[in-house]
Order: sequence, then C-alpha cells, then structure tokens
Amino acid sequence: MAQADGKVLALGVLAGAAGISLAAAWYQSRRAVASSAGTGTYHPGLYTRSNAGSVALQGGQAEVLDRLGALIQCVSELKEEVKALKETLPHLQDHVRDELRGRIGARKASPLNRTTPTRRKRASGVTRAEGQSSEEAESEGGYMTALTDSEEEDRKAEEPLDDLTALLRRADGLHECKGDKKKQGLSTLLEKKEKFDQKCQYLWRLTRAYADAHDLAGDSLEKKKYAEKGKQIGAQAISVNPVCAESHQWYAILCGLLSEYESVQSKIKNGYLFKDHLDIAIKLKPQDPLSYYLLGRWCYAVAQCTWIERKIAATLFGEPPSSTIQDALQNFLKAEELCPKYSKFNYVFLAKCYKDLGQKTQAKKMCESASAMSIVTKEDEEAQKELASLLLSL
Repeated sequence: MAQADGKVLALGVLAGAAGISLAAAWYQSRRAVASSAGTGTYHPGLYTRSNAGSVALQGGQAEVLDRLGALIQCVSELKEEVKALKETLPHLQDHVRDELRGRIGARKASPLNRTTPTRRKRASGVTRAEGQSSEEAESEGGYMTALTDSEEEDRKAEEPLDDLTALLRRADGLHECKGDKKKQGLSTLLEKKEKFDQKCQYLWRLTRAYADAHDLAGDSLEKKKYAEKGKQIGAQAISVNPVCAESHQWYAILCGLLSEYESVQSKIKNGYLFKDHLDIAIKLKPQDPLSYYLLGRWCYAVAQCTWIERKIAATLFGEPPSSTIQDALQNFLKAEELCPKYSKFNYVFLAKCYKDLGQKTQAKKMCESASAMSIVTKEDEEAQKELASLLLSL
C-alpha cells in the first residue's frame, strides 16, 4: 500500500469518527433535556405545547434515546479500533513490502517461474499500460526484469543477425581455418561485394582474405595477382574509413607481399608505405600485438640492409629508411608483452635479435620457447625451418 493511500484511509476513518462524536454529543444534550422534563425542572422554551403533545414527544424521544445508546456503545468500540489502526498504519507499508519481497524471492528461487526474455518484455509492457511507473513495476515484479548472464546471452543468441554481421562472422571463422577451407573466405566475401563494397569492416576483411589466398596460392603469378588486388581493396578500405586500424594494418601487409614481385624501386616504395601505415595502425590501436610484430620484422629487415641498398633508396627517395636491431627487438618484446607466446616466429626473431646483439644466452632461451610451441600454420612451418638453422649457429 502506498504511503499516500494510508494517509487518506486514516483521515477518512478519523472524519467518520468525528461525525459520530457530534451525534453522541447531541444525544447527551437531548438526554439531559429529557431528564429535566421527567423531574419537573423548568426550562424556558421547552414547554410551549400541550401536555398531551409533550407526552407523545417524550415517548418518541425514549425510542430514539435507546437507539442512540446502542450507537454510543458502537462508537466507543470504534474509537478503540481507530486508535489501534493509527498505531498500525506507520508500520503497514513496511509489512506489505516485506511480504511482497518474500513472495518474489520464493518465485525467483523456483525454476518453474524463470521467465524468458519475451515474457519479461510483455509483462513490462502490460505493467506500464496499467499506469504503473517503472519503479513500481520492478518492486512488484522484479523477478521479470532481472536476467542472469546466461539468460542475457540466450537473448542475444535469439536475436537474428543482419546480413553484414553474419557475413563478417563467417569470414572471421574461415580465416582461422587451414587449407582450402581458409581459401573459401575470399569467395564467400566476393559474393557480397556489390552489397557491402562501401563498408569498411567488410573491405578490410576482404583485404585479409586476399592475403590468405596469396599464402595458399601455388605459383608466383597467382600470388602476385592476389597481392595486387588485395592492395587495391586495402586502399579502398582506408578511403572509406581513414581511422580504422585494421584497414591500415592489412594494407601494409599487402604492400609487403607485393614488394616480393616488383622492381627494386617499387619494392622500396612499398617498404615506405608498409612502415607509414603500420605506424598509423599502432596509433589507432596500440594494443594489437600483430602490428608490433610486423613493425619488428620491418626494423629487422632495414637493419640488415647493405650499404648499396641504402644508397639506392637514398637515390630514389632522398632519404633511406633507418632502423636498428635494438628497434626490432623492442617491437618483438612489445608483441610478447601484449600477448605472451604470441607466435613461434616472434620467438625466432627475438632469438635472432639477441644473437646479433651478442646475447647468446637470451637467444637460446628464445629458441627453447619457440621449440616448445606446436606447428599449426604454414607460417609455423617456416618458423621451424629458420629455428633449425638458427640453433646450428648458436
């Protein structure tokens, strides 16, 4: 019961009692008059009629007085009840709330009363339609508005996925596969290209799919074709959304892949693009270990450049790329920090850096860590080959 309703009830009862008290007062005054008349006491204004009329009046008054006597007895009892009610009212609201909570708790505990999300929404709508506030609805039916984590997951699972979300999830799943199934990611995405070719989330995944297809291709011409097309799609993804870290990251990867099939001039140009877009990707998403691993690979490759290669770069672009083994080491360590045991290849390159820096003990530890990781992907197979040759040099 609401507090306002309790006050209205109390005031109503008290007003009724006041009215009855006035009737009782009137009765007492009439009884006094009747008593005076019976004893012969004179009251001016009361004996203005004949004696016969006075006797008839006294007889009617006697009947009324008897009824009023019974009424006064009821009033006395009612006063006692009103007094008890006034003492109870301040605690009535707490009592009702405790009782409701007890029932709600019992309903929550029962597995038969667990509501589905649909039932919860319908109940909420009915409650508000009847004029209750959301707070009142929660207090009277809290079991319908409180969902467990599992129920929330079920609700999300029941919601139908839109076409783009379903496609992106499928593409992500195929990217994690191996062999021909992984290659299906490209054909799956290309089927929806006309529909989603202006969606950044779609485009960078399509760029990634071209990179996967490049890795799985059998000959150089096919690999180059995938790399060229992937780089074009990557550039389109960046133009659609310049602040998407994944777009810059995968565009950089395709630049690196394409550099393997082009002239020295194009190779150096793609090397600059690789570095610039990785820097942007790291700035936009600094917690992605892949970007640091890739940047470590670039730093290591640049640090290994010969004098003539640097001269060629300076001639073509004015300033040759610059990096050191220490720069490469820091990027590989950052990838490991963000994701321990990030990859077999990351350990191999950590070992190479420590070896080049003259820290053979650390290099051997990194080789042991690389050896402990199982071979899952094609990249892991390549890492194992380099690890074998590296162990021979230590």
